[in-house]
Amino acid sequence: MIGNIQKITKRNLLKGIPWRFGPSWPGKRCEAKTRKGTPCQRPAKLPVGRCRLHGGASTGPRTEDGLKRLAASKTIHGSCTKVERAKAKARAEQGRIIRSELKELETWFVDHGHLEKNWRKDWGKL
Repeated sequence: MIGNIQKITKRNLLKGIPWRFGPSWPGKRCEAKTRKGTPCQRPAKLPVGRCRLHGGASTGPRTEDGLKRLAASKTIHGSCTKVERAKAKARAEQGRIIRSELKELETWFVDHGHLEKNWRKDWGKL
């Protein structure tokens, strides 16, 4: 080992090896005001120049214009329009109808001896 280089692990931090983002670290710091009133010393990683704790995700638009812009940007592709949602609802209802009809057919076939009661279990063996 050359010099005093050691691998930083969770256990080593308790033994006095200096923190890797210590006072002499040359990178950009978060510097958000902490609850103690001192600037945060964590490295700034986010585009806003803050750490992940102080980055502050947006809470979204609040004004009427901002909400309209958001709605317009989210519906340009057309999959969230009222017409498309109505079509999806109709397809889902059609699927429910078909599944219920298939269930009725299955019970009829089982009752009349055309299918065994456990026919699904043996289906993969055919």
